[in-house]
Amino acid sequence: MCGEWTSQRYTAMSDTNHPLLANLNDAQREAVLHTGSPLLILAGAGSGKTRVITTRIAWALETLGTRPQSVAAVTFTNKAAREMEERITSMTDKALGVTVRTFHSFCALLLRMYGSACGINTSFLIYDETDAMTLLKNLLKQQYAKNEIKQLFEDIMRAKDLCIAPDGDVERINRNPAFAEIYRQYEERLAATGNLDFGDLIMKTVFLLREHSDVRAAVQMRFSTILVDEYQDSNAAQFILLKELYGPGTSLSVVGDDDQSIYSFRGAEISNILTFHESFPNTRVIRLEQNYRSTGRILAAASAVVSHNQGRLGKTLLSTRGEGNKISLRFVKDNETEALQCAKLYDENPDMETAIIYRVNSQSRSFEEVFTRFSIPFLLVGALRFYERAEVKDAIALLSLFVNPKDEIAFRRIINTPVRGIGEKTLASILEYLPEAKGDVLESLRLSLDSLSKRARSGAQVFLALYQDLAGQMDLTTTSMFIHEAMFKSGLYDFYRGQDKAEGTAKYQNLEELVSAAQAFPGGKDALATFLEGTTLRAPEYEEPAGKRVMLITAHNTKGLEFDRVIITGCEDGVFPMIRTNMWEEPDREAMEEERRLFYVAMTRAREQLILFSARRRLLFGRWSDSSPSRFLAEIPQETLDIKDNTSKPESMDTRFQRGDRVFHDDFGYGFVVESSIKEGNEAVKVRLDSGRTAVFIPEYTSLMKVEGE
Repeated sequence: MCGEWTSQRYTAMSDTNHPLLANLNDAQREAVLHTGSPLLILAGAGSGKTRVITTRIAWALETLGTRPQSVAAVTFTNKAAREMEERITSMTDKALGVTVRTFHSFCALLLRMYGSACGINTSFLIYDETDAMTLLKNLLKQQYAKNEIKQLFEDIMRAKDLCIAPDGDVERINRNPAFAEIYRQYEERLAATGNLDFGDLIMKTVFLLREHSDVRAAVQMRFSTILVDEYQDSNAAQFILLKELYGPGTSLSVVGDDDQSIYSFRGAEISNILTFHESFPNTRVIRLEQNYRSTGRILAAASAVVSHNQGRLGKTLLSTRGEGNKISLRFVKDNETEALQCAKLYDENPDMETAIIYRVNSQSRSFEEVFTRFSIPFLLVGALRFYERAEVKDAIALLSLFVNPKDEIAFRRIINTPVRGIGEKTLASILEYLPEAKGDVLESLRLSLDSLSKRARSGAQVFLALYQDLAGQMDLTTTSMFIHEAMFKSGLYDFYRGQDKAEGTAKYQNLEELVSAAQAFPGGKDALATFLEGTTLRAPEYEEPAGKRVMLITAHNTKGLEFDRVIITGCEDGVFPMIRTNMWEEPDREAMEEERRLFYVAMTRAREQLILFSARRRLLFGRWSDSSPSRFLAEIPQETLDIKDNTSKPESMDTRFQRGDRVFHDDFGYGFVVESSIKEGNEAVKVRLDSGRTAVFIPEYTSLMKVEGE
């Protein structure tokens, strides 16, 4: 509890020679040693935040007498949770019992421990987005078009992210009078399966803690030390959850970076970190500003860009690695030239770890084609992930029925794969027996046998016999061997092996990989349920590959990664930032600030070399369009840049201003030259102003001047 930290505070703080405090800078040490009030650690990019949060846990266990069972550290990806747990274990032998999980996994744990208090089946499985949307689609039948169902589903998930139940203020999500009823019916159908969807995990945990004071007191007593990583990515439900978990004896620490909040499209609320000190009174704020990743010029440029945001708490990053090389800003003719120059950069130094970062996935096409042409090895991040593949989801659907025979979505997916003569109409007639079967889909199938056609009856009987045979083996073997038997006896192995031969795919190997993934699990229903929970909660994560392949990756996917050389492409307005404006309108401030934070994240992935590309025109979404340099380029200090303009110019052009020049106008202020050309004997200069607007000036008749070294 918090008292455990406070009672030994002075003794602990005086032990500055403790091995756990070695190699920490002053701010890091201060963050590790703080006790007695909520703590917000503002951790700049590359400032060693993981070291601080893991050392803080190890310090509490080693020197403050904190019980490991009372510690809960939550983050957003399984990869981050694994790394955190491994670091804590390496620091202290007292880590056994510490809970390190993602938000959703932590809530799943609480619901399995205490969920029966509010009627939750503690053997629940978790529907992913595809399964949950299928449930909604089946509920609505033919009443809505596909895109309408998708929107309704997204609105339901948004409601859950805000912890709004069907009888709550759903109008703030969807003003359609029918929405509340659709949401209510969806919840009833979901409850009938005995399962939860992804959005339920946090929302139902919040409701459990709110409505059952005894459970809330038990949870607060059990987990009295709470630490949250990447707090800037938290959504409304996660913030509310934290408020419910926080009690009088809770030691609460969060670490995050407001300048790296880039997931509003997933519901992340930057206000959570900006107002943390208001939500949790007496909060101590400690800034980690010493950067161990990037060189000085890279940090100066990135910091200058993000400083244009109003919605930030503010910090200044300082490099421990010297000034470094200037940032290379290259203006090119088009995206084909951009890809060719990136290929040339690779050839000049193929051993340098390199990432090519772009704003949207469609920008990868040029690089894929050019790199393939020149036999440059590359890794395209963002391909379909393992647990999202059809053959893997089919296998998981079959296995889910052995944990929960009320799982209607799993039954719908697997009953006719491989084909058993049970089409949509037959399936609908089978499920008509669900009320009589009390929601058990296998019992519903048994009850329907006499009403089925000869072919469908035969297929149904084969499936029932398969289920009975495999159910009898569940407790007699390991989970891995059980999955192997299920794949073999169900015909899934042969079914997908046949597809592989016909289509040249490797689906059979993916089923084998699923068997391998379960190697660590013992046998039985509980072990299978735990394994299946992991397949749903395993977040999309990048695992660093071996070799020196060029990584092609979106800016969003680079979060948490770092590379020796980073190339940011598409630095044009309308691409990065992905907001188009003109001189007569102001862009949405919050949207533009998130784009700027995303650009900052991309820049700070670079350790040694940062290269920016801006094309005069770009083929994107199937059409060519002329482009202007990104407004973010104008926010980079000129002294940190080495500008190269490789765009072709007419031979007759003789201009005083060049693309990329920093300029100042008495009436309009600072700006960045987009283009300069000779028109009717006079130079015309197109300028992207710092205000975001674009204007054309004739230098001979106006006070436009270059700014050197600004």
